[in-house]
Amino acid sequence: MRWEQVYLAGTGVWLADRADAAAAVAAGAYDAREHAVNRIDSVSAATAGGPDDLAAPEMAVRAARTALRRAGRAAERIGTVFHSYLWFQGAELWPAAAYVAQHTVGPAVPAFDLLQQCNAGLSGMELAARQLQARGPGEDAAVLLTTADRFAPPAFDRWRAERGMVYGDGGTALVLSSSPEHAVGRLLATATRVDNSLEGLPRGAGFRPGPEAADRPVDLGARTEEYFHAHRNLRAVTLRTAEVAAESIRAALAEAGTPIERIARVVLNATGHQRMAWQLEQQLGVDEKLSTWEFCREVGHLGAGDHVAGLNELLETGEVGGGDRVLLVGGGTGYSCTSAVVEITDPAGWCA
Repeated sequence: MRWEQVYLAGTGVWLADRADAAAAVAAGAYDAREHAVNRIDSVSAATAGGPDDLAAPEMAVRAARTALRRAGRAAERIGTVFHSYLWFQGAELWPAAAYVAQHTVGPAVPAFDLLQQCNAGLSGMELAARQLQARGPGEDAAVLLTTADRFAPPAFDRWRAERGMVYGDGGTALVLSSSPEHAVGRLLATATRVDNSLEGLPRGAGFRPGPEAADRPVDLGARTEEYFHAHRNLRAVTLRTAEVAAESIRAALAEAGTPIERIARVVLNATGHQRMAWQLEQQLGVDEKLSTWEFCREVGHLGAGDHVAGLNELLETGEVGGGDRVLLVGGGTGYSCTSAVVEITDPAGWCA
């Protein structure tokens, strides 16, 4: 879908202190072979009792306050809040989005939890753009999008939950607005493609009557192996997930009228190096230096927040300027992929 008058008014990120990956290997918490393949240096990891000891929704609130401050008057026009996450938000059977809205834009703004796994940040951006596009004539509006996760032990082992990936703690926020005032960029196009037949990959071969036992960390790798053992379709599934992503990327670039050669930077899910290099080289045909790999290897996989965090990093470090176009490519188990093309307009002074 090509978007008209959908602007990026502000971004914000809150990250925990870093846990060193080499130290985790030495302590036996992280597999040495995984470390060698992933090339992860550190991960954002909140510490119980430490200064970064926050629940996930509190991380989202910290990030949102930064994004709202940067958004200027767009912050006064927030009509909806979308909050996305993968993991536990601090209480069972509880709408975390309502907490985020209450502590950022107030009690009367509708707030919704989005659970599209690691693709939720970008699919939420598409939902927000649809909402802004549907506004009345002459009506300015804005949407606040947040993500947050804290992958805390013992129920979650960030170092071993999934091969090729290390999970990091943090919150992100993005304000999308229908007004170009004070905007840092504009959303040119998004495209979502899905294949619901792949939902079994993170589920495994069957169902469970309740959550995993708290003393036994979630093992996503074991579930995937269980699924492949039951269906014997490893090659077919691998090819299909790549096809879904490729379809999404092609559609977003076409809608934006932007060939891949016109893309200045690329933001992907924050995986280990082997996974990311394959997608950059084989699927996109772009050099690693155009990616946010150096940032990813410092903070780890932030659940649904990788893309806003990566874009925020490019803006804060001045690695993108006016006229640059950035391709963001998501992917979430289920399986869904959303790609987005953003054009940077005027980054000067926005990140104060």
